[in-house]
Amino acid sequence: MPANSFLPRMVITLFTFIFFLYFCYSLHRTDENLNLLEMKNKLEKYFGRHAQIVLHISLVIFCIGMIIYFMPREKYTSYSFEEGTPWNHEQIIADFDFVIKKSAKTIAEEKDSIRNNFRPYFTYNSALNAAEFRKEFPAREMQEYANCLDALYKDGIVSDEDATIIRSRNNDEINFTYKGNTITKDAGRFVSISEAYETLMNADTILTGEMFAAIEAERFITPNYVCDTLLTEKELSKQLKKVDARIGTVVKGQRIINKGDIIDRNTYRTLETYFNILNEIEAAKSTNSKLNIFFGQVLFIIICMLVLVAYIYIYRPDIATSNKKFIFTTLCATVFPTIVGIVVTHGDISVFILPFAMVPMLLCLFIDHSTALITHCITILMCSIMLGSPYEFTMLQTVAGISAILSLKELSSRSQMFRCVFITLVVYAVTYMCYELIIESDFSKMKYNMYIYFTISALLMLFVYPMMFIVEKVFGFVSNVTFIELSNLNSKLLQRMSQEAPGTFQHSMQVGNLAAEAARALGANSLEVRTGALYHDIGKLNNPIYFTENQSGGINPHNALSPEESASIIIKHVTDGLSIAEHEHLPKKIKEFITTHHGNSKAGYFYITYKNAHPDEEIDESLFTYPGTRPTTQEQAILMLADCVEAASHSIKEYTDANIEELVDKIVAAKLQEGELSLAPLTFKDIDTIKSIFKKRLKAIYHTRVSYPKEKKA
Repeated sequence: MPANSFLPRMVITLFTFIFFLYFCYSLHRTDENLNLLEMKNKLEKYFGRHAQIVLHISLVIFCIGMIIYFMPREKYTSYSFEEGTPWNHEQIIADFDFVIKKSAKTIAEEKDSIRNNFRPYFTYNSALNAAEFRKEFPAREMQEYANCLDALYKDGIVSDEDATIIRSRNNDEINFTYKGNTITKDAGRFVSISEAYETLMNADTILTGEMFAAIEAERFITPNYVCDTLLTEKELSKQLKKVDARIGTVVKGQRIINKGDIIDRNTYRTLETYFNILNEIEAAKSTNSKLNIFFGQVLFIIICMLVLVAYIYIYRPDIATSNKKFIFTTLCATVFPTIVGIVVTHGDISVFILPFAMVPMLLCLFIDHSTALITHCITILMCSIMLGSPYEFTMLQTVAGISAILSLKELSSRSQMFRCVFITLVVYAVTYMCYELIIESDFSKMKYNMYIYFTISALLMLFVYPMMFIVEKVFGFVSNVTFIELSNLNSKLLQRMSQEAPGTFQHSMQVGNLAAEAARALGANSLEVRTGALYHDIGKLNNPIYFTENQSGGINPHNALSPEESASIIIKHVTDGLSIAEHEHLPKKIKEFITTHHGNSKAGYFYITYKNAHPDEEIDESLFTYPGTRPTTQEQAILMLADCVEAASHSIKEYTDANIEELVDKIVAAKLQEGELSLAPLTFKDIDTIKSIFKKRLKAIYHTRVSYPKEKKA
């Protein structure tokens, strides 16, 4: 890949990634503002009936193209070596004569050294002195100035610009030409025009400052040494051309290095030159060489990406049906192969510095652990074919990635992130030590600079924490860290609820405790359902007094309203909750808890009241039906049941075990009969577990207490 194509490729990549991020963000915002049916219709309008398949195929083709675009086209040597380390391979004997060339960096450093130490050339004008000054000011008291000016001309006066040139160079002398001869002069004796004027002004004479300014002495200060730019550039160019780009020569049959020898700077350059020439010779053997390499790369990358897609469609259909999750997973598998291709082709850094474990960590946090493992393994395989030592790289990165996955079960505090990074670093170091002992069986021959690379890689892994915020904003995901922040009872919205609707606040916390315990029993996200419980009734903040838990003193405003009006106020807390959630920028998952915690059920009390009052009238059930949707996840279904059970538990007249069990069974059976749980991924065993948890928890809350006996008076 030509070096001058690097910048255009990077620009193309940057704009492409920005486009995809914007697309994902737009998709996320669209999901918030449109219901699923509208979203489906919008996609079908543009892509047809198979919109999702078209999107997935296009994305996979893009990812494959991105990786292949940056992969090195040349056939690289299989040797891996670094300066200052022992040569771990067999003896190398030169197969041909070749010249060892200095690196571009070394040549640049030598030329910079010449420039810094080069003496600039000046022309000397001997005709300049203080004669004109003496002629204009013949007075005796002015001779001190004339003598001072003669001394300055003798030392040398230069312009302020030339003075800067002299002092910016690392030499003590300059060259100047006089009558065809080149003479050196001490650079420290020169003064600039400004300095010469200041010297004259400070001379020990009888004139005051105003009198000195009046004579306009600067008229008589003219540079007598002037930089000869043309001559300076000419001589400098001659010096730069003398820089030899060669270190030496190697003849055919000459030994370059033995196994176990330490690679010094010259040997490193010799090996680098030798293998570069080998690669050029190999590439020139056949015009089909690059085409064959390209075909192999394309085929291997296609196989790897198809394996990932097959895993998603077969084992994780929830990712396949979610465009955001599918895009996020495939982009995660694309990022590091693209970066490795750039580093291998253009970079001077080791690939072991790159934090490959970031991909499985992010996937663990936002998708799941099995997908993280599969994606990480496929990513490492795609990266390995670009490197000289694929076995060492694959072994280290695979083990390190697995350790990161195992040590990051969930992220609810910063300490867990540091622990994960520390464990991954230790696994890196121990695995590499084992590998080196197997290969070398000698501690003295280990490449200790690798441990520096591992440390840098581990530190870069800490950027997962700020990356979480970006991923959440772009893809609309919600991490456990965000749930913890939202569940802080000191947050502005929850504090407002505790003050304006204290009954609802207490109800929400009790629902959260019930739901979280049931979620833990099922293996669902207890932190998510607890946070959703805290916010599911925030719509009641608009009319808190109309809800029983917030009423006190026997005052019930519903007594003055018709059942239809009361039902309208009650069911409106769902839409009010969504409005508040939108205003407070709550995540989409929290909004889903608000819309699903009543599903499509009815405001039962007012519906039955109206029905009893109008037995022969056809009822418009929409007036009493909550404007929500049915739960589609375990967490949403658990919250719905916990909300109903907790609210109904306050209506029990006598808290006995039998009454509590009957209440729970009755409510869950009613929800099943109404079909409110028809879309939730719950089994009958899950429902039995939920009921058991609710019963146990309610019995603990409403257990009978021992009455203390009254003390008898003597």
